[in-house]
Amino acid sequence: MGKLTVRDILNLKGKRVLTEVLVTDARTARACEAAGIDMLITGNACVREVRSGAPNTFLTAGLPYGLYNASDAEAIKAAFAALSDGADAVYAYMSLGRLRAMANESIPVIGHAGLVPERLTWIGGFRAVGKTAREALEVYRETLALQEAGAFALELECVPERIAAEICKRVDLFVISMGSGGGCDGQYLFACDILGSHAGRLPRHAKRYRNHHAEMERLHEDSIRAFQEFKEEVATGAFPAEANLIPVKDDELERFLRDLDSRR
Repeated sequence: MGKLTVRDILNLKGKRVLTEVLVTDARTARACEAAGIDMLITGNACVREVRSGAPNTFLTAGLPYGLYNASDAEAIKAAFAALSDGADAVYAYMSLGRLRAMANESIPVIGHAGLVPERLTWIGGFRAVGKTAREALEVYRETLALQEAGAFALELECVPERIAAEICKRVDLFVISMGSGGGCDGQYLFACDILGSHAGRLPRHAKRYRNHHAEMERLHEDSIRAFQEFKEEVATGAFPAEANLIPVKDDELERFLRDLDSRR
């Protein structure tokens, strides 16, 4: 199967759980595509690089919060720029009116509900959202509002699994779980979490499949040793060695020296 389209994604709702990974560079994108990851997401500044690494994977560009909220026209322009750079859709945490304006221009838009980092102060910081019936109903209503505004998909973050599953089966848009359990249409993780490329605490909803941080630390120490060896060899004259030199024939060298001497 080739690169997914929006129609493909919507048709797969309830049939197969898709995978989505956040990446920021071409090398990681290339690895995701080789592994068969269904969808990628990146910042709008990274779209061209990520697309170069994964030309055949559905790619969403995240529009930075607040940067394009001055007007509908500004948001639409930013979205079209991302699509022109190679994105297939845009992720936008914006007002419903702004989202609707982009959807009215046939721009595929992904919304966000549940734990939305851009509104942490309103919900009391990083925490699960929807653990009470009242709050769960608010998440459901927000999901319906995003669907009505024209979003084709939704990132549902840190909502209890059973709540998320009930919401997912009651809406038409494609629901991507970020820490909201296995009852959604897609599963989303960050590449840095999957690869373990950073130190520190891992979010509860994430999973580390490798420990690249330890390997990068080993490579860092090995790099220091290599630079030290280079410095020492320069100091002792061991570098450059014969294998590193460009040869010249004896007669050409002699001719060169005669020409130099004749110019004195």
